[in-house]
Amino acid sequence: MRLSVIIPTLNEEDAIADLLAVLRDDPDVWEIIVVDGGSSDATRQIAASAGAHVIRTARGRGQQLCAGARAALGDIYWFLHADTRPERGAGQALLLALEHNPQAPGGNFQVWFDGERRFATWLNGFYAWLRSHGVYYGDSAIFVRRETYEALGGFRATALMEDYEFTRRLERVGPTLNIQSRSVQTSSRRFQNRSPWRIVLQWLVIHALYYCNVSGTRLAKLYQSQIHSPADQK
Repeated sequence: MRLSVIIPTLNEEDAIADLLAVLRDDPDVWEIIVVDGGSSDATRQIAASAGAHVIRTARGRGQQLCAGARAALGDIYWFLHADTRPERGAGQALLLALEHNPQAPGGNFQVWFDGERRFATWLNGFYAWLRSHGVYYGDSAIFVRRETYEALGGFRATALMEDYEFTRRLERVGPTLNIQSRSVQTSSRRFQNRSPWRIVLQWLVIHALYYCNVSGTRLAKLYQSQIHSPADQK
């Protein structure tokens, strides 16, 4: 099985080189596609010099993921955020898990947040609890078989919650895999200088609004306004 890695980026020059170095050392990674949403820094140049296939699209992670999947030629799609780092051997673990579980449509990895804040440790446990209930997000390195992805119609080109919406459909296909023999570490940078209770409240509000059919564009504006809220800078 050929493994295609798809990475959406926007101004990730400080993160993308390290991720690509990890992926280049993984013999089970067949191709790397970086889908840039209009970076104003050196993200595209760094990715291209590292040997990645670079695509330019309009801004929006949903649109970028769709474009990356359309360009991919592999049998398995592995979607990674630029600030996520797979453990050595993660590609092999992914392929072996799918080989040993031919009915599984895809899945994700156990995820750990970096940083020494107590809240990052709490997030590790919270994400594990969510996964035990079949809930997971793009920062946990989602993977899916090509035929399943195409049958589901792929990601939706929404401004926010594209990962959650896709995994809800993926979970209805059949039992998915959660790989724990290898894990991924992701950045907790979006939580820095923000109070934990406001982060949890925002998570609850956005999910509630999502189920009330509020548009992804409006949810994205709310999300960005909360990240940059002065109350979180105290």
